[in-house]
Amino acid sequence: MVRRLDDGRVSARAADQVLPLASVGKLLLLGEVARRLAEGSLTPDQPVDLLDDDRTLGGTGLLGLLSPRRWTVTDLATAVAAVSDNAATNALLRVVTLEAVDELARRGGLRDTRLHDRIRAVRGPGVPPTFATGTARDLCALLAGAATGAWPDSQASGLLTGWLARNTDRALVADTIPHDPWSTDGVRVANKTGTDSGVRADAGIVAGRHTVVYAVVAAFEPGEERAATVELRRWGRVAARLAGVAGHRSASS
Repeated sequence: MVRRLDDGRVSARAADQVLPLASVGKLLLLGEVARRLAEGSLTPDQPVDLLDDDRTLGGTGLLGLLSPRRWTVTDLATAVAAVSDNAATNALLRVVTLEAVDELARRGGLRDTRLHDRIRAVRGPGVPPTFATGTARDLCALLAGAATGAWPDSQASGLLTGWLARNTDRALVADTIPHDPWSTDGVRVANKTGTDSGVRADAGIVAGRHTVVYAVVAAFEPGEERAATVELRRWGRVAARLAGVAGHRSASS
C-alpha cells in the first residue's frame, strides 16, 4: 500500500493480507519506547545492560560486537532504527515488555499487526514461529499517525520519525525514490526494512511535494529473493509518483 496523506489517494494490492514482517515489526517496539520517553516513564539516558544472550544473538546489528555492555535507552533505539540491531531490540523489549508493545498496537487501532516474541537465533518448538506479523494497511496507519503527529502523540511521533530517518538501509522500496539520506531539505525518507528467509519488507514515510506513507511486504519461496526485491522497488516508483518526486530512478540491476 502507498497512501498520500493530503488527499487520501491510495495504490494497494492485498493490503489486508497478514504476512511475516521480519524486522519491520520493530516499528511497534520503537513506537512504545517513543511513547514512554514522551510521557517521562523512560528517560533518554537511562542505562540498559546487554546480556550475554543479547551479545551472542547474531543477525543484524553492531552492539553485540562492540566492547561496551551498557547503553542508554536512546542509544538502543537509535541502533534498532539505524541498523536494525537485534541485541538492542531484545534489551529494549525487556525494558518495555512485549505486553506493553501489544497494548499500544491495540490502542492504536492496528487490527492484524503484532510483535509476537523477542528475536531468537533459532525458533524451535514452544515459541512463536515468527517475530512479527502484520498487514500493509496497518503499517500505513501507524506511519500516517507518526507523520501527522498522532502516534500516539506529537512528541512520540517526532521521536519515532527522527529515528526512522537514520535508517541506513535504503535498498528496497526507497531505492527508486530519489532522495539524499543526509539532506535536511528536499525529498526525505524515513523507513524501516526487514529481511528474513522468504521475507523482504519495507515501510516508511516519503516527504516530497506531497507526503506519502508506504508499506510493502513480500513473502516468497527460497530462490525468489531477486524477484521480491524488484517488486519492492517497483512500489518505490509508485511512492515517488504519489509523493510528486520527479525523476524517479529505475530499479537497480
